[in-house]
Amino acid sequence: MKAGNQQTGARLRVVLAPDIAIGPGKADLLQGVGETGSIAAAGRDLGMSYKKAWGLIEALNAQFGTPLVTTSRGGSSRGGAELTELGHKILDQYRKMEAKTEKAIAGDLIAMRKLLPNGGE
Repeated sequence: MKAGNQQTGARLRVVLAPDIAIGPGKADLLQGVGETGSIAAAGRDLGMSYKKAWGLIEALNAQFGTPLVTTSRGGSSRGGAELTELGHKILDQYRKMEAKTEKAIAGDLIAMRKLLPNGGE
């Protein structure tokens, strides 16, 4: 899911502890790192600066006490980033929670859209 309010539906943000939360932006960033093997590429895909993407990954790694993303330096192999086992687990769990949320509120969302001018269209 891309950032912004262009896509309808629920956007789940889960606060795990004071100052520790995961929402669609961090989840999309983790997914992007998993798909591209690069923090920079994942950030670009989301319209996010490298500095911001790197900062979010650093924060996630620190907050969980175990890295969710590991990086390797450049050189002849060009370096990169990848999700750790914990990173995959956190992303999978978040996506499951997101899907449950969508399903749980589907009827209420339809009812609420009907209250918009032209039924939300």
